[in-house]
Amino acid sequence: MDKWTSVISLAKQLLACPSITPHDADCQILLRERLEKMGFHSEALRFDDVDNLWARYGNTSPLLVFAGHTDVVPTGPLSEWTSPPFEPTVRDGYLYARGTVDMKGAIAAMVAASEEFLKTHPDFPGSIGFLLTSDEEGPSINGTVKVMEVLQKRDEKIDYCIIGEPSSDTHLGDQIRIGRRGSLHCKLTIKGKQGHVAHPHHAINPIHLAAPLLHELATTVWDKGNEYYPPTTFQISNIHSGTGALNVIPGHVEVLCNFRFGTAVTEKTLQECTEAILHKHKLTFDAEWNVSAQPFLTKKGKLISATQKVIHEITGLTTTLSTGGGTSDGRFIAPTGAEVVEMGVSNRTAHHINECVKVDDLMTLAKIYYGILQNIFI
Repeated sequence: MDKWTSVISLAKQLLACPSITPHDADCQILLRERLEKMGFHSEALRFDDVDNLWARYGNTSPLLVFAGHTDVVPTGPLSEWTSPPFEPTVRDGYLYARGTVDMKGAIAAMVAASEEFLKTHPDFPGSIGFLLTSDEEGPSINGTVKVMEVLQKRDEKIDYCIIGEPSSDTHLGDQIRIGRRGSLHCKLTIKGKQGHVAHPHHAINPIHLAAPLLHELATTVWDKGNEYYPPTTFQISNIHSGTGALNVIPGHVEVLCNFRFGTAVTEKTLQECTEAILHKHKLTFDAEWNVSAQPFLTKKGKLISATQKVIHEITGLTTTLSTGGGTSDGRFIAPTGAEVVEMGVSNRTAHHINECVKVDDLMTLAKIYYGILQNIFI
């Protein structure tokens, strides 16, 4: 029997836990017991309604940490799932369940890789850590960011961090994330004057005022990107206005929008440019800004080189270095000086109905994690 089949059995145990964010549903208890049997010292760190797990094997540097999250997004309509989302099922070489891709499958691979590594190298020069949270798919305020504060207060420095987010595109290993874009939110309220639709000369329709503004915002080129990041994108996610009555011109329109940006621009510049456009259109408005993530980037070093090398040896692929996708908890770890790489399975079905991953890909992912441990420590 292939030694890496243990990945699948552990993945199934985790997937059977209905850990819809921020609930962990005992995933971390299961993992804590498994890690302690391997010799890890572990701590359960709970903040508010969020469970976090910090586990470490060894007390010397360098420290390589496997980071991830045990929470998953809601299932969506159960009637649309071919098999129940928390009853992991293998069909035609794929493992189906909520969280297979994002990211319990990767956590299982991390544990299996560490087990195999410690069997042959129990006295390796360094330490391995696990940082797991149930707050990644939610607001991310009581998870990784809080654990990092604990570690920094006691001077536990992470040198290398592998996050199991689904970084691959079409084939396992064809792409890894070496950074992520920042995320800037805006709640924009454009003010008009409420009135009767039959007497528009006594009212000011804020939706009509907003239309040319929103077109300009949607077509503005904010920057050209740079070597590591694509150009900034702007998206409107929600527009709300009106009283619900058919014959009332609304008094205001509320627009929710988002910028995803790299290091070619700052959030301050984006705010200033947006508000300049608003003033140009002579609008009365309120703008509430919120930065939920700053961009981060790991420049090529030992971890990226090791990851590229192992992926090529095992899959034959030359991996692409990417900063695309949404945000991740890497934004809380990278600022401490750690080299951060996101390496996981294909993201094609992440958050989808009938989320699934190739069984072979999970076992191969464990081999890749094992190879990275070998390259970093041995």
